Parts: sequence; structure tokens; C-alpha cells
Amino acid sequence: MIENRYDENSAHLMIKVNGRFDFNCHGLFRKAFVAKPQAKTYTVDLSGVSYLDSSALGMLLLLRNYADVRGAKVFLSHCSMVVSQILKMANFNRLFTISE
Repeated sequence: MIENRYDENSAHLMIKVNGRFDFNCHGLFRKAFVAKPQAKTYTVDLSGVSYLDSSALGMLLLLRNYADVRGAKVFLSHCSMVVSQILKMANFNRLFTISE
């Protein structure tokens, strides 16, 4: 499940992913960030993620590319130890600011 919340004052979009972060989330995840092209920062809250696969990594890269074109920043937050390890193995710590 994907939830999003946009703060007009700070132009910040929070995208919260719950449960399995896999290809089944693709449409909703993309819709969440495309709906707010004016965002200057995007934070993906991964605290509720129980599983992620390579398609989830691909979706994060899509968001990063989308944000880069607009001069926006992407942050990954509230990563569990397992999620954090997967992101580090994929060298995402070089592409994103990641917080646990």
C-alpha cells in the first residue's frame, strides 16, 4: 500500500510504503510522485516495508530521475536493518540520503 502527503508550504512530498514493495506497487508509487511535480523534496518512508525486490529498487531510481530533472532531492527514511542492508548492497547509499 502506498500513502502520500504533500505539504504546500515546504513543497515536500512524503510517500509511505507499507507491506510488500514490489512490482504490484508500481502504478500507485509512480502516481504518488507524478501527482506533485512541484515538490522540491521527496521522502520515501520505508518503515512499513516487510519485503522489497529489484522492481522496488527500480521504482526508487525512477523517482530519483524524475526528481533530478526538476532539481528536487529524494530521501529514504525509516529503513529497517534488512531494508538498509539491501539498499547498501545495491549501492543506493551513493545515490540517496538514507536514514534508519
